[in-house]
Amino acid sequence: MVDSSVMPKIKDPRQAIGRSPDSLSLAERLAFAGKHIALEIYTPENLALRRIEAIGDTLAECLQMLQSRGLSPAQFEFQLLPRPF
Repeated sequence: MVDSSVMPKIKDPRQAIGRSPDSLSLAERLAFAGKHIALEIYTPENLALRRIEAIGDTLAECLQMLQSRGLSPAQFEFQLLPRPF
């Protein structure tokens, strides 16, 4: 079991934008577990990197975040970010 009292407090999930889900720290993975994330769909034409482009408590929040950034939700796959263990 992880003692959360010794882990830094993660307040803003937007700090995960632009990062790979695999590069999140243990504290971030624990804080963001269960949140919806949007990752650009990889195609040979766009060579998309697996970076978080939106994050939210609901799928609707993810969609809204993408649209507010001028991105088309049709170009993204959505996942629940799992707990790290």
